[in-house]
Amino acid sequence: MDASETSTFVSADGDGYELQMGRWSRRLAPLLADFSGISSAGCVLDVGCGTGNLGFALARNPAIGRICGLDRSADYVEFAGRRNRDPRLSFRVGDACQLPFPDRSFDHSLSMLMLQFIPQPELAIAEMRRVTRSGGTLTTATWDTRGGFVAYRIIADTAAMLDEPGKAWRARSLVRPMSRPGELQDAWIAAGLRNVVQDMLTIRMDFACFGDFWGPAEGHEGPIAEFVSSLDSAAKMKLSGAVRLAYLDGEEDGPRSYAATAWVVRGEVP
Repeated sequence: MDASETSTFVSADGDGYELQMGRWSRRLAPLLADFSGISSAGCVLDVGCGTGNLGFALARNPAIGRICGLDRSADYVEFAGRRNRDPRLSFRVGDACQLPFPDRSFDHSLSMLMLQFIPQPELAIAEMRRVTRSGGTLTTATWDTRGGFVAYRIIADTAAMLDEPGKAWRARSLVRPMSRPGELQDAWIAAGLRNVVQDMLTIRMDFACFGDFWGPAEGHEGPIAEFVSSLDSAAKMKLSGAVRLAYLDGEEDGPRSYAATAWVVRGEVP
């Protein structure tokens, strides 16, 4: 199965991803690293590493010997490599549903903000379990897109109010796999993991102005930009204007701060 068939995430370049999501994953990554409970390890795998923010957060722990990040996007891997100054860290291109590693290669495996873009997430979970030794852990995080992702819902709800294509896009976007309450926990249990713990982690998304908020939607990374790029110029202008009114919320343009909550889960490989 080709990597292009195992992820629905639209990617183009590392700088674009940093603007769209990387600046927020940098805030979530240290919280997820803490939640993983990894105190020391010989080798840790970061599946769907993107531009490397979780790997960099894990590398703050000097008791981790080696961290390998893997992502389907060669552009993201190249971007992460250019940022890297730690010899314990490495990044490579690969498919989360066909990990290019032998069985039990890693002490622990993690992923962040990836599984909701895998059409068959159970395949990626099974692969993470396969390459993790007995007694090691699997840890992941996914946005609570329906109930805890305010910035995303501002755009999705506005699009749904404007026309039928927007309504259909919102219906697809807000119910991605592994984004509903309990789904991660159920998936970890179904994968045969033990001592499964589910929780929530919340960060703030701080925007300087509406341009800062809307800019990524005019780019090439992720589901919002994918939808916006599908619109003609008139529809795009209509959506942008309506979202701007929602962002301003009756006040002058300027800073806004929105909560973003992720589901997190960890479990132990028998």
